[in-house]
Amino acid sequence: MSDPRPAFVLVRPQMGENIGASARAMLNFGLEHMRVVAPRDGWPNERAVALASGAGRLLDGAMLTEDVPAAVADCTYVFATTARDRDLTKPVYTPEAAMEEAVRRGRAGERVAVLFGPERAGLENDDIARASAIVQVPTNPDFPSLNLAQCVLLMGYEWRRVSTRAGGMEMEMAGTDWVNQAELEALASHYETRLEEAGFFFPEGKAPAMKRTLRNMWSRLPLTRADAQVFHGVLRQMVRWKERG
Repeated sequence: MSDPRPAFVLVRPQMGENIGASARAMLNFGLEHMRVVAPRDGWPNERAVALASGAGRLLDGAMLTEDVPAAVADCTYVFATTARDRDLTKPVYTPEAAMEEAVRRGRAGERVAVLFGPERAGLENDDIARASAIVQVPTNPDFPSLNLAQCVLLMGYEWRRVSTRAGGMEMEMAGTDWVNQAELEALASHYETRLEEAGFFFPEGKAPAMKRTLRNMWSRLPLTRADAQVFHGVLRQMVRWKERG
């Protein structure tokens, strides 16, 4: 069985101290899969090592990527943490409910990731559009923003707490697996390319928002690899039919 623990993905973190403190918080609760996307001050980071305080091996083993798609390519379900309402239709979880889902999916053999945004402004909508669901913490609405390491600590605590409980639902997969993010990205790109050729993205000024809406839709669907192949096949057949006609 694959490691059921989720990957914590720090997206464009700005301060090495927060990366180090996040590593320490992760190890406090038995989480060891850290991924770091485009850190502002480069990598490796001496300040991160200094604040890790015994959790330096998480930094040594951290995956470093240039963008979010590369960081979650092998994942089948992605949570995005955000303190603000977004103009995107997504399931919204509390930290406890999100980690219950992460535990359930992890035990079923899925790779789950949790995205944490940069300190100043959090995740961008393009990052969240690639996530399967949103996690919102019920903070004070007049002061909702959490420090990066605080948010990591909170999610790690909830994962540890719910992962020690027994029970949970299992899914019968009937000879297939869930799509990972690389496969979902390929499916979204296939449709985006063909729709572009068909002139779907009109007017031009609305094209970025329309593409984001489509990617948000794909990421929200619980697709298996068999499902994805059907969608690919449907589009290929429609294009062949149009070319014959």
